[in-house]
Amino acid sequence: MKILVANIGSTSFKYRLFDMAAGMQLARGGIERIGSPESRCTVEIGPHKQELLLRVPDHGEAVRQCLAQLTDEKTGCLKDAGEVSAIAFKAVHGGRISGVQRVTPEVLASMEEMNCVAPAHNPPYIAAMRLLGERFPHIPLVAAFETDFHRTIPPANRYYAIPWEWAEQGLVKRYGFHGASHRYIATRTAELLGRNDLRLISIHLGGSSSLCAIRNGQSVAASMGFSAQSGLPQNNRVGDFDPFALPIIMKHTGKTLEEVLQVLASGSGLLGLSGVSGDLRDIEQAAKAGNQRAQLAIDVFASYVRHYLGAYLVELGGADVIVFTGGIGENRAEFRALVCRDLEELGIVLDAELNRTAKGEARISAAHSRVQIWIMPTNEELIVARLAADLLQAQAKN
Repeated sequence: MKILVANIGSTSFKYRLFDMAAGMQLARGGIERIGSPESRCTVEIGPHKQELLLRVPDHGEAVRQCLAQLTDEKTGCLKDAGEVSAIAFKAVHGGRISGVQRVTPEVLASMEEMNCVAPAHNPPYIAAMRLLGERFPHIPLVAAFETDFHRTIPPANRYYAIPWEWAEQGLVKRYGFHGASHRYIATRTAELLGRNDLRLISIHLGGSSSLCAIRNGQSVAASMGFSAQSGLPQNNRVGDFDPFALPIIMKHTGKTLEEVLQVLASGSGLLGLSGVSGDLRDIEQAAKAGNQRAQLAIDVFASYVRHYLGAYLVELGGADVIVFTGGIGENRAEFRALVCRDLEELGIVLDAELNRTAKGEARISAAHSRVQIWIMPTNEELIVARLAADLLQAQAKN
């Protein structure tokens, strides 16, 4: 069974092709600037890598180009497009629908209901899914929702202190996101340590960031709540925020509620606080040059991470392992040190040299640290491919 995993942006299409029987990735690639006069297309199949400039007007044509590359007589890895068992998506927010689903009009309608909650994610995915369903009706489409891994979160960690009707009828609860990443970290850490009974805190830090408390491989708490705008500050999204500040902001700026929400969703976070960039690399460089707002953004970001780390140590009654993943989590040693500073009394001790030099999957905690600390590249696409394959196999048996 071969699964094509699609990562959709408003003007981009990235993919990975997996052979599930062999348990391996066959190819990866993507197309950027979809809809522009010239789109950049890349593909890697084994040792072969190509970069092309093409005219790609929409996501349907992007998939057609992708399949053409994968079935190329000289460099392709498929005999024909019929070998693709499904196109799977790391879908974000389905509201009343979660889990792993064949894409149907009902699934799309449920996602559409959450467009205002996931404005950067749901609309491009919905548009692409509809287009691909029309262009490739013979290929099943599967949505693996980010919220699925967090279905095990207990009610005490899921409900807000709001009227019951708002939660049950308005669907306003803590959903949690980055589910594919946190699921991968839980699975891979259990494999590496040979244990399924771990108390694990997964720290996914990147353009979008979140923490997850995991017990025995199951999510019990997540920093993101009703929307991906909550929890930690993101690169350009606000994170946790007091809604009673909204009337004051509207009064002083003259902006409408919709305009304020747009700023909170795209002009806040590290970008808004630093005034430099939403990229931590740029912010760290500015801070070293003496930019005080840039340093403030770093300090606020670290404080939020430590806040949730502390909460999840209490939730789990301690931790066996802390794993840093994501672009920042894997690559920014100074930020990891900032998060883990002065935690020796809690049994959390970094090895300064390992933290500075480690790459890939690596333990970076000191020998005497009671809690193991790791860095670990995540593989969300592999998780999505596995979930899609499981769904298709289950449906084939019924």
